[in-house]
Amino acid sequence: MKTQVFLITPPFTQLNTPYPATAYIKGFLNTKNISATQADLGIEVILKLFSKKGLEDLFNYPRPKTQNLTPNSQRIFALQDEYIKTIDSVIAFLQGKNPTLALQICQEDYLPEASRFAQLEELDWAFGTMGTQDKAKHLATLYLEDISDFIVECVDANFGFSRYAERLGRSANSFDELYSALQEKPTYIDEVLFSILKERIETIQPELFLISVPFPGNLYSAFRSAQWVKKYHPNIKISMGGGFPNTELRSLSDARVFEFFDYITLDDGELPVELLVEAVCQTEPVEVFFKRTFLLENEKVVYKNNSLKPDYKQSEVGTPDYSDLLLDKYISVIEIVNPMHRMWSDGRWNKLTMAHGCYWGKCTFCDISLDYIKLYEPIAANLLCDRMEEMITQTGQNGFHYVDEAAPPALMRALALEILRRKLSVTWWTNIRFEKSFTADLCLLLKASGCIAVSGGLEVASDRLLQLIDKGVTVEQVAKVTRNFTEAGIMVHAYLMYGYPTQTVQETVDSLEMVRQLFEAGVLQSGFWHQFAMTAHSPVGMNSEQFGAIKETETIGTFANNDINFKDSTGIDHDKFSFGLKKSLFNFMHGICFDYELQDWFDFKIPKTKIHPDFIANALEDDEDFNIKLTAKIVWLGGKPIAEHFAKSKKGNSWEMLALTFHDKKESFTIQTGKREGEWLVQMLEKLSVSQSKTYSFKEIKSDFETHLEDFELFWYSKPVNALREFGLLVL
Repeated sequence: MKTQVFLITPPFTQLNTPYPATAYIKGFLNTKNISATQADLGIEVILKLFSKKGLEDLFNYPRPKTQNLTPNSQRIFALQDEYIKTIDSVIAFLQGKNPTLALQICQEDYLPEASRFAQLEELDWAFGTMGTQDKAKHLATLYLEDISDFIVECVDANFGFSRYAERLGRSANSFDELYSALQEKPTYIDEVLFSILKERIETIQPELFLISVPFPGNLYSAFRSAQWVKKYHPNIKISMGGGFPNTELRSLSDARVFEFFDYITLDDGELPVELLVEAVCQTEPVEVFFKRTFLLENEKVVYKNNSLKPDYKQSEVGTPDYSDLLLDKYISVIEIVNPMHRMWSDGRWNKLTMAHGCYWGKCTFCDISLDYIKLYEPIAANLLCDRMEEMITQTGQNGFHYVDEAAPPALMRALALEILRRKLSVTWWTNIRFEKSFTADLCLLLKASGCIAVSGGLEVASDRLLQLIDKGVTVEQVAKVTRNFTEAGIMVHAYLMYGYPTQTVQETVDSLEMVRQLFEAGVLQSGFWHQFAMTAHSPVGMNSEQFGAIKETETIGTFANNDINFKDSTGIDHDKFSFGLKKSLFNFMHGICFDYELQDWFDFKIPKTKIHPDFIANALEDDEDFNIKLTAKIVWLGGKPIAEHFAKSKKGNSWEMLALTFHDKKESFTIQTGKREGEWLVQMLEKLSVSQSKTYSFKEIKSDFETHLEDFELFWYSKPVNALREFGLLVL
């Protein structure tokens, strides 16, 4: 059967795992029996470039005269034979196919070294906590970055491993600069891309070519791909979708864009793509309907949304399908020794979504007016697990990255219970809000199901600004939640923000002190400071003056419109804090420099912090509320005990007792109860087992106990039950 649809992600996104958009759409098209093929041209270009043949071509490519190169590029060029000799082995190692090479790489006389290796002296301490494979991955990453530096200087200034010509896509209110670049001779990287695209298009011969553009760093290559197909295969219809058009191109009006694309679709892609297939691939003439689609009519850009069909429910869109993608050829790199960033770049993750949109949907810096956040729709836990099992079978990988805006705690609980019921062995991580629903027991349940890490927005660690952001959390609450995750063994990464409108210098300093204390207390393991960016579809962007920000212009561009240049009404230069915030965080993440004065991180005068030195420590000392709601669910993670009867005597009286011995993965423990209480407990633990489909409430357990015995509260708060609480009797 002729392939109707060809989906691509253009260069570049990630090296270690495919961006999931095309897999989502292909999974949906499967449910409609629409033939589709997909490719991640980013990894394919990288593999062609970083190969023996690729480097031979690279070093032979016309470049500036050697004497005009920087000493670093001169060195790399002089060592070209060493790079050509080692490249295939290094790539195979980073693909997980050549693990023994790690021993040779770590001896540090195998890889040619240029300027990127200069930072090694600063990172020597980090290798104490890294194994041989990790150290070798980091050294191999530096080696690739050296080659990348040579490419940037000598061949293509726009090159980058996870983005390409990103500058042309960022804040591109006008299409002029990008259009001008597209009229120039194709670059070296373009030619590599075209060679792959030519082979694919000629083999597949699609009728509809779909290009997913998630980020500004994919935009230039998307246009180049479309330009090549338009030139050599003008009969193929081309459409763009994805995160970039969804946020940036909502007010598109420049007709020149449609020299490259026939269609640009917005928001959820399933129904718009289905309608494009009907319009493009049908042999019989049909009335044409569109969903959220830009196209050109009479030389004018028009927006068509004339289909009355509703968007598909999340339960109807199918399981993401990763077939066609080169899953065994992605490369895992370790760029910097940041625990969470390492997860983004190292290892193959199956991507899934627990819920469409955001259940909170109030943060004032976020694009909450757009459908992908505004329209909240969770997916049932049993369906999620069905999809997980399908994807494990298809990809051979049991690692999952849930790419939610913020995963809902109740759904995370249901998902964890379903994973445990099915006895699935999986590893997963996701993005959350630090809300009080994440109790110590819920965190233990998530850990038991395979959750290894969460990331969440602490943003500006100041209660005034968190309220202004409408984050719905306080710093004290964040501290307690991060403690619960950390004590359960789940890594916590915090997104941090500076430069929010009206943020004072004092608040920036106090925010840093809060972050310092959180790391010193050991409840945060990873973090990253982002400077606030105003976007057009956020409450701050739409009502900037209300938030103390002044837009530099109200003009709406003809191309991209999302990032807004603005001035803070306070007049503070927030940029100058960037280096000090990031340098201090780098040290805090590695457990050092907590005793430094905050002033030491900045080369300009800052005020002293007004935060009490024990603010976080005091917050963590406050006990959680131990009053159990009658509706709380009680779950037992442990196994069946071995029961042994014995008699206990005191002052001439004798009682029948029961000793219950439990074995968990690490140790064994024994509790002692009265015979009747013990027999009831054994039966009840069987009912409460996580493997059972029904979950029981605290009220139901209490009622059951009181039909046989007396004084449930006395029993529940007794020493034996407290011991069970420590070993997996959870209150959820």
